[in-house]
Amino acid sequence: MSPLLLVACAVLLVVIVASLPAPPRRRRQGVDYEAMAEVESHDVDDMVDAIAERRARGGRRPIGEELADELLRGTWD
Repeated sequence: MSPLLLVACAVLLVVIVASLPAPPRRRRQGVDYEAMAEVESHDVDDMVDAIAERRARGGRRPIGEELADELLRGTWD
């Protein structure tokens, strides 16, 4: 087989493969907003717990007590 015929066949094969349609992509069925809200709720709870733990380690009062006192004093802007 001549090298020119081999190159021509290779080029033809590349053109044929390149012209084939791409395989269809899998589409999502939809967004599960309920699951996303549940995850977000747990994330917020974890963040609040972490803040409370850090304040306790630092010897500070819980944020709820501190805000209540500031509200009663009227110093909270």
